Amino acid sequence: MMSGAEDREAGGGPAAPSAPSASLPVPAATASAGGPGEAGGAEEAGSLLGGARPHGEAGADPDAPPKKRLRAAGTGAGGPEGAAGSVKLEERLYSVLCCTVCLDLPKASVYQCTNGHLMCAGCFIHLLADARLKEEQATCPNCRCEISKSLCCRNLAVEKAVSELPSECGFCMQQFPRSLLERHQKEECQDRVTQCKYKRIGCPWQGPYHELTVHEAECTHPTKTGNELMEILDEMDQTRKKEMQLYNSIFSLLSFEKIGYTEVQFRPYRTDDFITRLYYETPRLTVLNQTWVLKARVNDSERNPNLSCKRTLSFQLILKSKINSPMECSFLLLEGPYDDVKIHPVIYHFVFSNENNETDYMALPIVDSVECNKLLAAKNINLRLFIFQIQK
Repeated sequence: MMSGAEDREAGGGPAAPSAPSASLPVPAATASAGGPGEAGGAEEAGSLLGGARPHGEAGADPDAPPKKRLRAAGTGAGGPEGAAGSVKLEERLYSVLCCTVCLDLPKASVYQCTNGHLMCAGCFIHLLADARLKEEQATCPNCRCEISKSLCCRNLAVEKAVSELPSECGFCMQQFPRSLLERHQKEECQDRVTQCKYKRIGCPWQGPYHELTVHEAECTHPTKTGNELMEILDEMDQTRKKEMQLYNSIFSLLSFEKIGYTEVQFRPYRTDDFITRLYYETPRLTVLNQTWVLKARVNDSERNPNLSCKRTLSFQLILKSKINSPMECSFLLLEGPYDDVKIHPVIYHFVFSNENNETDYMALPIVDSVECNKLLAAKNINLRLFIFQIQK
């Protein structure tokens, strides 16, 4: 017969009383084997002694990791269907396939660093442009490995996977695969915003497509008199005239006797100031038997252009050779043959002389800041320069 201390050492718990009363639970260590209360006794003992819960109850632990609680909740609800019911597959894929910078699903090209982290095309170009402005090596925001156009590649599998994920139409709120959403919103959606066919004669109506037929049947613009429509048509003619003026000017310049053009390559440099600034300059180039140089700067040499969301490029044309008489020229810059940057053509005019051989800085007519980032992210900026000499 063991003593109470010896009994505690052997059983790992308090000794059972010699005559347990009915009101006290019997610990699991002293429960009789095979009895109908064995399982209940074990559970009570576990709760009284602070024992570990069964594996299936791990999800109920508030201190368990979130992913572990989610998996446990799924198994507790009868298998993986429980977890899938609370978090859809599409939502889980969003967090896996989203851009690591903007945390949104890419709308076009998807790039990845050498460690596989994903970036949408806009963020990738923006990272390269920021690094160029700060004179730093661009790095992946996740793993800090170096990124560049030569080190990173597109991930076609992710692009195709993203195109098949459902997305909500902004007009009818229905779900469509992302690859079909654009066509649906432009051509098929009955709630898409459309305009009256009489817009050309001044009707300002805009509304959902399914109301278009009713509006056009009731539109009053077709019944207006000619005098009422003349003012509207005059405004349209003025807008059209401005658009045609540029093209007519280009056609007139093409009839000049002395015309020259060349491919120009802007290369990045840094100023010698204490706080260096990025600028671009081309090698010397020969057009119309004269030597020229082009310079460009970002945001008109703003101190910290990398902190600005709006980015612009301005350029300056410099005549390097000496001339005997003033040289009156018109010139313009266009995108190069291998670049996809969008530039609106603008014709500039200047009279060059030995004393006045530099133009002012003029805005490079880029469509928006996104196109500017494309140019800044490139190793060099490749454009095409046209110079037309005006003969008196």
